[in-house]
Amino acid sequence: FATLNLSYNRCDKKEAVDENFRRIGKAIGFDHTKLVFSNQIHETKIHKVTKEDCGKVMKDMDGLATNEQGIPLYTGYADCVPLFFYDPVEKVAALAHSGWRGTLQEIALEAVKLMEENYGTDIKNVYFAFGIGIGQENYEVGQEFKDLFSEKFPSDIVAESFVEKNGKLYFDNQKFNHLNLIANGADKSKIITNGYCTFRDKRFQSFRRDKENSGRAGGFIYFK
Repeated sequence: FATLNLSYNRCDKKEAVDENFRRIGKAIGFDHTKLVFSNQIHETKIHKVTKEDCGKVMKDMDGLATNEQGIPLYTGYADCVPLFFYDPVEKVAALAHSGWRGTLQEIALEAVKLMEENYGTDIKNVYFAFGIGIGQENYEVGQEFKDLFSEKFPSDIVAESFVEKNGKLYFDNQKFNHLNLIANGADKSKIITNGYCTFRDKRFQSFRRDKENSGRAGGFIYFK
């Protein structure tokens, strides 16, 4: 219970993980039995959630979105960046899991696109928030990794998202998503970032730090 692990595939018993979800639901104010889960595969598929999905796992999905009140959405993390979306005009909430593959494939914009096409959202009205992921100082990557981004995105965004120190290259997943959202029409005054790092701060789950001994943290969103 001390780590609030939310993975059923690690070393904790199912009953303990169930209790962790119950405690979080009580603290935040939602019924944990209504949670809708995503089973992430590091792609960009996003599921439109309805009341019929409550208590279920949406397989092969890296994001969830709904315009129905009282449905809590959940995605799991252990270094990847949680992306939160809320459109107060059309009353739409969404949540997406953005590892480097999701970032490269622009899952944040895919979520916005789904909100626009299905719920009438205007990106200018959307509030975005980044959950806690691995910080740039601990996210070492290779040149071939940077090349994937350089081939697809504007050079200024890439330059601001990568830094080289002592012959090593590091990627800022949060900053890249932040800059790419602004470049595609998001209101920068409606984007909330943070300076935490899952790897550095042992309060958080980190696969890069703890490997198979890591659990999973969670991102949750719902509206009343």
